[in-house]
Amino acid sequence: MKKYVLGIAVGLIFLAYTTVLRHQHSEPVLAPTTLGQNNSTNQSASTTANSTTSTPTTTNSAATAQYRDGTFTGSVENAYYGNVQVSATIQGGKITNIDFLQSPDENPNSIYVNQQADPYLKQEAIKAQSSNVSTVSGATFTSSAFIQSLTSALSQATQS
Repeated sequence: MKKYVLGIAVGLIFLAYTTVLRHQHSEPVLAPTTLGQNNSTNQSASTTANSTTSTPTTTNSAATAQYRDGTFTGSVENAYYGNVQVSATIQGGKITNIDFLQSPDENPNSIYVNQQADPYLKQEAIKAQSSNVSTVSGATFTSSAFIQSLTSALSQATQS
């Protein structure tokens, strides 16, 4: 009888613990403090981040007209906690917008993480004019799925 009662008590404690964990937010997603700069300049720019202005550079002009104009939908990719699918809008041969058609949204933690990571991933891809972006710490699965879906969309934009 004691084993039965003890087993039930342990089971109830486990259920309560997992319920509490499911409804808590994880730690904040860690993204670079200076959005809009790629990783190779983040280390040197961190000391001059306050004095940096956002001016176009000539290195990005090489990406001019590398894609066909239109809206291209990427593949649906598994991000472990749900699916990610994006569409890329190309105007004048450049990526002008990225929309999330699907994003993990089945539990509060996924919603919270994606609210932090999705805008960052979108901004960095538009800046890079490619799917070559760094993953967001705390949103590794979403970042990887975003990169795969965007790569799929952009491959359609480069086909003749």
